[in-house]
Amino acid sequence: MVSCIFEDGNKANLRHVVVDAIIIKDKSILMVKRAAKLLEGGKWGLVGGYLDKDETLVEGLKREVMEETGYELKTVNFFTILDAWDRKGEDRQNIAMIYICSPGKKKGEHDWESTEVKWFDLDNLPLEEEIAFDHLKTINLYLNNRNFNPINLLKY
Repeated sequence: MVSCIFEDGNKANLRHVVVDAIIIKDKSILMVKRAAKLLEGGKWGLVGGYLDKDETLVEGLKREVMEETGYELKTVNFFTILDAWDRKGEDRQNIAMIYICSPGKKKGEHDWESTEVKWFDLDNLPLEEEIAFDHLKTINLYLNNRNFNPINLLKY
C-alpha cells in the first residue's frame, strides 16, 4: 500500500499501479523467471513492475521491459486493467495495466530481478504452479481475446 496525505489533511493507504507486458512474437510469449528474493521468486511471470514517479504508463512499461529483458518494444497496445484487490500471490494491492506488445531490438541483458528470459510457445507454457501471481489467468485472457481491436499507444 502507498500512504498518502491529501490536501485536506486526511490520510489514506492507496493501491499501487503496475504495468505488465504480454510480449508476443509469432506464436510465442516472452516470460521472465523472477529472482529468488522477490515475491513469487523462482517462478515465471509476465514482464512488468511498478510505475515510477513522474513517468507515464507507456514509459514505465518500456523501462520495465528493458530492465527485465534487454528488449526495446516495437508496438504497445492497451489490453485490459486488472483491479482485483485479492490477486493470487500478492502481498500488496496492485492495479495492473496490461499491454500486448511486440519486441523490438535486443539492446542489453536482464537486470537482477530476472534470472532467466525465455520465449515460450503459447501452446506449451510452464505449469500453472510454475507461473507467478495470476499471470496464467492473464495469458489465458489474452488467448481467448486475440482478435480484439487494440489501441496502439505508440501512434498517439
